[in-house]
Amino acid sequence: MHNPEGVRLQKVMALAGVASRRVCEEMILDGRVEVDGTVVTELGVRVDPEQVAIHVDGIRLQLNEHLKYYVFNKPRGVISTMDDPEGRRCISDFLKNRDKSERLFHVGRLDAETEGLLLLTNDGELTNRLTHPSYEVPKTYLVQVRGPMAQGIGAQMKEGIELEDGLAQVDSFKLVDSTPGHVLVEVILHSGRNRVVRRLFDAVGHPVERLVRTQEGPIRVGDQRQGSIRVLGRQEVGHLMASVGL
Repeated sequence: MHNPEGVRLQKVMALAGVASRRVCEEMILDGRVEVDGTVVTELGVRVDPEQVAIHVDGIRLQLNEHLKYYVFNKPRGVISTMDDPEGRRCISDFLKNRDKSERLFHVGRLDAETEGLLLLTNDGELTNRLTHPSYEVPKTYLVQVRGPMAQGIGAQMKEGIELEDGLAQVDSFKLVDSTPGHVLVEVILHSGRNRVVRRLFDAVGHPVERLVRTQEGPIRVGDQRQGSIRVLGRQEVGHLMASVGL
């Protein structure tokens, strides 16, 4: 673990965006930092960031400089592909000024009419886990439909509704707002099936008017401007990896 040729642990942490070097030193002294599974409580330790796994409060630091993580707030009408032969607007149109050598994947997809959070990364392992059904990462959507909505629809969706490809259900259903003729609902579900939110609301007689994904796992779109792409913070990356057991 200790590598005399390496970089001081607190410096590695500070460069990874954990906190200032001073605060990182306090974290080490408080026993909050592990290197390769061993708690480090002294400040003299030097490590090779390429060779070790560092955890702070149980969350692993992402030290590989080549791995990139972004959140795209996808506008309506944009196709969830990097390239569209028919010339429709797609993700790469919003990556104009980024390094073209970064080969990014989009994690899952949103249909053209759906807006909101789409993760972009060149980390293949993370992409596989986030899209694999066994990890069941929850996703949060705001759904606008025509109102009013009858009592009991939320309970029905939580219990499960039979769609053409089997039973689908939401983990949570919350009425957020209602104005004359419209209802805004927040649903959380972990199914990654195609257009599942739209199909669920169709099945209960409330076709979706507007659909926005606001969160995936621990990552939120927040007040990020539509059409913009932001770099995920190191802590966000750590929490995202922890959510799929990395």
